[in-house]
Amino acid sequence: MSSKHNGSTPGPLVEHHEQDLEKVNTYPNAEFTIPPSDTLSRCRSVPTHSADAQASEKTKENQRSATATGDEETQSSMSYDDDQQEVTYPEGGLGAWSVVLGSFMGLIASLGMMNSVGIYHSYIAEHQLKGYSESTISWIFSMYVFLSFFCGLQIGPIFDAHGPRLLVLAGSILLCASSFLLGVCEKYWHFFLVFGVLGGLGTSLIFTPAFAAVSHFFLQKRGNATGIAAAGGSLGGVIFPLALQRLLPSVGFAWATRIIGFVNVFCCICACVLIRSRLPPKPGQSVLPDFRIFKHKSYLLLTIGIFMMEWALFVPITYLTTFATSTGALSPAFSYQLIAIFNAGSCIGRWVPGFLADKLGRFNSMIAALAICSATTLTFWLPASLLTPTTAAEASAIKALSIIYAVTFGFASGSNISLTPVCVGQLCDTNVYGRYYATCYTVVSFSTLTGIPIAGTLIQMADGRYWGVVIWTALCYVVGSACFVWSRALQVGWKLGVKF
Repeated sequence: MSSKHNGSTPGPLVEHHEQDLEKVNTYPNAEFTIPPSDTLSRCRSVPTHSADAQASEKTKENQRSATATGDEETQSSMSYDDDQQEVTYPEGGLGAWSVVLGSFMGLIASLGMMNSVGIYHSYIAEHQLKGYSESTISWIFSMYVFLSFFCGLQIGPIFDAHGPRLLVLAGSILLCASSFLLGVCEKYWHFFLVFGVLGGLGTSLIFTPAFAAVSHFFLQKRGNATGIAAAGGSLGGVIFPLALQRLLPSVGFAWATRIIGFVNVFCCICACVLIRSRLPPKPGQSVLPDFRIFKHKSYLLLTIGIFMMEWALFVPITYLTTFATSTGALSPAFSYQLIAIFNAGSCIGRWVPGFLADKLGRFNSMIAALAICSATTLTFWLPASLLTPTTAAEASAIKALSIIYAVTFGFASGSNISLTPVCVGQLCDTNVYGRYYATCYTVVSFSTLTGIPIAGTLIQMADGRYWGVVIWTALCYVVGSACFVWSRALQVGWKLGVKF
């Protein structure tokens, strides 16, 4: 395979790929889930400059120590690479942007539900599950988020082999069924199965192919296109809370959730029609986790950083509404609007960082976003959680701080999900991306399972006050951003001006 590449900026491991390939354990008949924009070799889009040489040398050295075996399997992968034809990406046009639109609509339904978990949590905690503790109720929503991420490891290879149509159709059926059945739930196990399990599986079956399909049409502009598609999830997070705020008092919980279900039906039909793939299936690297690659120190630090980030991310999404209600400074109606304000900021935050990441570097953009998340949590949410609305001035301060936090944190956290796959891809070659991504999220998915219940326990320990969970959220972001900085430094040093 030639070491000369026509196309977009290659990842740091693409250089000297021929020498490294014999040392990498490969598996036939598998493919990576969401190919990163920095790591595709032998593809053509818009010419650009090569990756930083220092990063290439350091990452090459790290991968040598990560894994290596299997001469017969390696020859199969090498034979495929030798026969592979040059891949081109449209980078635009009606067909490509229609896929982005389909993904946008699918993510309104799937990630829109995920971004609205705080509304459902607040309502059922005050009504159907009033006698249950915060930590117990939170397991419903943590299971939903966990399945949404964890199942993607198995859904990805199915997408590679058969395309997105059947996956999106199955996910649409499950997600819409979850929305309609939610209205008849009365007991804890009803909510756990209908929202946590059924909704989580449906969400994963939609949003995993939705992101992956965009990568078949964009390479150089992938960050921008993915960010636009991901903004659909935030838009859904604006529409659903505002709709529920108006519908719950007027038509009740059952019909409110059914109306949301009809919205999901429309969005899912659009997704089923428009989402498609264009690159043919091809043998690649195994997507099974391989924990030996944690010998790659930069990758280990990145995984820890993503774990800490995901531990904190869904805490404000889940508890911002209940926090606002508990203070007494905000009305229940405005507390529901607060999560819509949060998602409005996130809608912009999902597109802008993706656009900037293509120009400034994926790690650089993510580090900046994580720093803003921790800073805004300490600057705005912590003071709001410590104040008590004994006077009108204090009540106004709590309301103002909560609104500012919802907007700024929503914007900064918008990239937390959309940029992580390309950050993983920054540290590996395309032929090993499947294993790197699968290994990372096998570990990280457990942070989404435990993060919300931990937050609920901290609220109970503080007698219903939220200062403990706020400090926990900020601490997770501080540690996560430090791990990203350290991981970046192992690749390109401590120079701030290097694009990485």
